[in-house]
Formats: sequence, structure tokens, C-alpha cells
Amino acid sequence: MVQAKKWTLIKHFDGFPKHSDFQLKEEKLPEPTDGQVLLEAVFLSVDPYMRPFSKFAMKEGDVMIGSQVAKVIQSKNKAFPVGSHVVANCGWRTHTVCNEKDFVPLITSWPKDISLSLALGTVGMPGLTAVYGLEEVLELKQGETLLVNAAAGAVGSLVGQIAKIKGCKVVGSAGSDAKVAYLKELGFDVAFNYKTVGSLEETLKKASPEGYDCFFENVGGPSSTVALAQMKTFGRIAVCGNISTYNDTAPQTGPFPQMVILMKELKMEGFMVNRWMHKNEETLKKLMAWVKEGKVKYPEHITKGFENMPTAFMGMLRGENTGKAIIAI
Repeated sequence: MVQAKKWTLIKHFDGFPKHSDFQLKEEKLPEPTDGQVLLEAVFLSVDPYMRPFSKFAMKEGDVMIGSQVAKVIQSKNKAFPVGSHVVANCGWRTHTVCNEKDFVPLITSWPKDISLSLALGTVGMPGLTAVYGLEEVLELKQGETLLVNAAAGAVGSLVGQIAKIKGCKVVGSAGSDAKVAYLKELGFDVAFNYKTVGSLEETLKKASPEGYDCFFENVGGPSSTVALAQMKTFGRIAVCGNISTYNDTAPQTGPFPQMVILMKELKMEGFMVNRWMHKNEETLKKLMAWVKEGKVKYPEHITKGFENMPTAFMGMLRGENTGKAIIAI
């Protein structure tokens, strides 16, 4: 019998999340039965999607949603022996008894010198999101110019690097001078602090006077309306996130970009990463190859201690992380 810990959502968020919205509980887990395994979390993920999804996919009292890299410590499933590692959608738990439908194995031959935490970031869901947004939605082509906001985040930092691999010009925005400096280290052609520029419109024009072929949208809100006006005719926009509105207590109103979309004949598409899950195995191998070849760097913002998960989650929503936000047990 294992004593496990879990973080539950005791109150749906009203505006920005608060510590009082969460409760840390303990529970005794049963022994695994045939086909089941007992998992012990090693790394856990906090991601922007958790904020809006908590409203639609959770009830008050539920364990917070999320994924983790976990180690099998008891097994009644021959395919997943003790000591193996998996990526599991178990939420904010230290231990879980579950069936294999709740997790997937790591890609084969995971290099010993690469942290397993990357399975939650560069070689995981954020990496898949970056690839599918660029390749499937935007159909990015060599020589094109790409704009990406929240560019120092888990997805944005990968979007820019992959676009450079594909031979594109990349312009990225971030929320601090330190993040801007890091984007330049990653190879971004232009990076700027959107909080300190005098005019976002003029900054975007200066960065790419001819306009933008593609826009990888993570933020939403008024700044995105400004960005749409800088798109080239027939430009493409992939809507991955809308983090500027996640904590609003009332819906934002205007300005309305439909006329710009119409006159420039823009293509704008929202997407969810699971649409292409049938390609995940080959895409994860491609991401790992880029990591091993040194073509992709993988910044991580690591918080130690399961007890600090709410703090790490709120810090991520404030933009305190550069790269992927990870909790290490």
C-alpha cells in the first residue's frame, strides 16, 4: 500500500489563480491488478492550457490535470516492467495506479545523457505543437518570414528554432530583456521586449518592412490585432494559444480584425496538437535527432518539490519561465 500525494482544484479560478484554489491531499493507493502498473512521478509539467481547460474539463474537487514522466515501481503488465519510464496523463499526483491507456512509453533508445524531463518539453507535447503548427497548419516554406509571440516559452522557443532549421527569417517577441537576449542566442533574427517598445506597430514594421508570411499566435488580445495588420497578402496564422485572456474575469471587446483578414485574404486556423497524434512517433524521433545534433536548444525552468506545483503553475502564467516549466520531484 503506497501513500500518495495529490493536488486538487477545490475552487474554479476567478481571475488569476490563487494558492487557496488548491489543496494538497494524501491517499492510500491499492495494489495494481492484472494489466496495471504503479507509477511514481519523476518530473511533472505545468502548461498554459491547464488554465482554460480547468474550467471545461474539471469539476471542483478533481485532481489538477497534467502530464508527467513517471517510473514504473510495481507492475502487473509485462510490456512495462519495473524500472521503465513512461509519459502519463495522471495529473498532479506523486503516485498513480493505472492502465496502459493512461500513458505512453518514452521513445526507444532515449539517450542516457539527455534528461527525461525533455519528454514533457522539447521531445514531448510542446515540441509536437511547434512542429505541427509550422508544418501542418502554416505549411512554412524556406525563405519565408515568421512572427512568433511568447517566443521564450516552451512552444515559442522551439517554433523559432525549427523555423531557422527550415531556412526562414524569424522575429520573436518576449516579456523581458533577459528573454530577448536568450532568443538571440537561439538564433532569432530579430527579438524585442513587447513591454518596453514605444510602438508595437513600428517595431514590427522595422523588423520586417515587407511584412510577414506566417504568424504563430500564442498570446491573443490587442497586440495580435496589431500583428495581423503587418501580415502579407495571403498570410497564414496558426492560433496555438490565447494566454493574454486566460485570466480575464470578463470577455475582452474589440478591436475587431475581420476587415484586415478580409482585405489581406488571410488564412487563420486554430489547432490542437492531438489532431496529428498518428504522427507522434516519427515526429518525436525527429525532435530528438535535432536535440542530439545540437540544432535545437532546450531551455528549462525547473522548480523542485511537489509541494511547489501551484507556485510553479502561477509563475508560468506570469511568464517567469524561459523555456519549459518543469517540476522535479
